[in-house]
Amino acid sequence: MKQVLLVEDDERLSSLICQYLTENDFIVHRLSSGENLLQHVQTSPPDILLLDVMLPGENGFSLCQKVRPYYPGPLLFMTAKNDDFDQVFGLEIGADDYIIKPVEPRVLLARINALLRRNTDSVASNNSLQRLQYGQLTIDRSTRSAHLKGEDVQLTSHEFDMLWKLAENPSVLVDRTTLYREVIGREYDGLDRSADVRISRLRKKLQDNSQHPYRIKTIWGKGFFFVADAWDD
Repeated sequence: MKQVLLVEDDERLSSLICQYLTENDFIVHRLSSGENLLQHVQTSPPDILLLDVMLPGENGFSLCQKVRPYYPGPLLFMTAKNDDFDQVFGLEIGADDYIIKPVEPRVLLARINALLRRNTDSVASNNSLQRLQYGQLTIDRSTRSAHLKGEDVQLTSHEFDMLWKLAENPSVLVDRTTLYREVIGREYDGLDRSADVRISRLRKKLQDNSQHPYRIKTIWGKGFFFVADAWDD
């Protein structure tokens, strides 16, 4: 059974989510604030983290930044109003998705299953290639790790998925529709910037030039291009 860690101060909503997910074969652990979140993540890492944005004490954004170095798994924000949620900022600090309150339990369950399915699909696939090497960049699918110049590159689960998808198609345009469908888990609507944010984070972590990227290039209006021979220096 998959483990869910829910951080939500609204007792009624928390109980509703807990009951519904439990009925759908999840084990749910609840926290009413982020006070013990880091300790919980380090000692009992969940399969997925559901994090409310507005919490007593530290807010969800701050907590996300704090736990991300220790928790690479799926993280989903819950927020009261779409207008109050900065999607780009949320993704930049490490969120994988977000959902607007009032939370419809079936929609939440679908989002959770989609995030967990992508995570599981990425680590399964025993019959496919497990290791990619480009110059000084090594990407290992079996351990879900990346190393550049011998140094470990700290990636979230979905940053790794994005990198692997591009790297397994070297010097080939990977279009946005494919990335959204196979990596992010939803159809591209022409406005969603999730892929751009994750690519930007990857560039920073992989020592690419953010102003003039030469390792992971953006083909405007189409998709992204992993340059196979740009990892020697």
